[in-house]
Amino acid sequence: MNAKARVILLLGLLLITVIGTSHVSTKIWGGKPEQLPDDIELIFSLEMSIKDFGSKNNIPGPVLKKVFQLKQKQDLDKKIAETGIAAADIEREIKKAVALQEEHQSKNWVKIPLKFGLWFAFLGLCFYLIRKGKITPKTRKVLYLAAVLIFGVILGADPGAMGTVKDAIALYGAKGVIFKPRMIAMIVFFLLVLLANKFICGWGCQIGTLQDLIFRLNRNRKDSKGILPQFKLPFLLTNSIRIAFFAAFTVVAFTWATDIIDPVDPFKIFKPAMIKPLGWFFVIGILILSLFVYRPWCQLFCPFGLVGWLIEKISVFKVKVNYDTCVACEACAKACPSTAMEAILTQVRRNDSH
Repeated sequence: MNAKARVILLLGLLLITVIGTSHVSTKIWGGKPEQLPDDIELIFSLEMSIKDFGSKNNIPGPVLKKVFQLKQKQDLDKKIAETGIAAADIEREIKKAVALQEEHQSKNWVKIPLKFGLWFAFLGLCFYLIRKGKITPKTRKVLYLAAVLIFGVILGADPGAMGTVKDAIALYGAKGVIFKPRMIAMIVFFLLVLLANKFICGWGCQIGTLQDLIFRLNRNRKDSKGILPQFKLPFLLTNSIRIAFFAAFTVVAFTWATDIIDPVDPFKIFKPAMIKPLGWFFVIGILILSLFVYRPWCQLFCPFGLVGWLIEKISVFKVKVNYDTCVACEACAKACPSTAMEAILTQVRRNDSH
């Protein structure tokens, strides 16, 4: 078998394995699908008791207690008119509270802390290996495969760094609420970027490492050249597309309460039952493109990648050049799978660096 055919075969085997095992994994974990809560139509009358209102609309007790500021059980028998709260305010606050309740119920509160704990341990190992100069082409592939299997196949699409930004904007645009646990997760991810540029993206993100692994399948043994042609897209082009996409996503989320990323979300490769035909076309297309272009989703579309690009400018640990020993051979820029090293060498700008 020639090298090019081997690349295609390995890609096919990898995708079949990831999709098949992810399907089994999601069946084992179970739980509700993570998506924007549906809008609810309330059965409402000022003459209804709070208890009847809750019963007819299937609104949980804690939500009623919060919205109507109930102090004791007997308060449930009060008529809504007696509360003095305007009908429009009640409807708005009920919908917000229900949206937050559904968000909370959609999360697996066993898996989330487990995943973050494993992230810290795994990223700590990667950080140690990087600092000690022990990352070889083979080691890199093993670490990427481990990240894909642990944080994608086994522990699923959620939570993920991209989801914290995407879902926060989509939920606020649709329901006008902020889910506090998601904001905590977002801060943790941003702190990891602040520690080392794109650290979570480079070594812990399940879809990022899958794209990177696919890209490395199409490299020679020294990881210096593609077997099939590989291309470096200009940063000005990729970042312009990413900014435009982020702007469109945000405008649509706030104007029409619609998440335009959800139908084509590549993280759904780890919960394949949730992917529609259009989604399959896009996700598989992105992963095939990863053979030829380094991390296309990250460079062109990822909301977290865009925000992380801004934060990484002040990261504690980042790629640096020792100009006292640099002989300007540009070997590092040639080996770099993106234009990041070229930009760092010339000190023109700091591009995305994974």
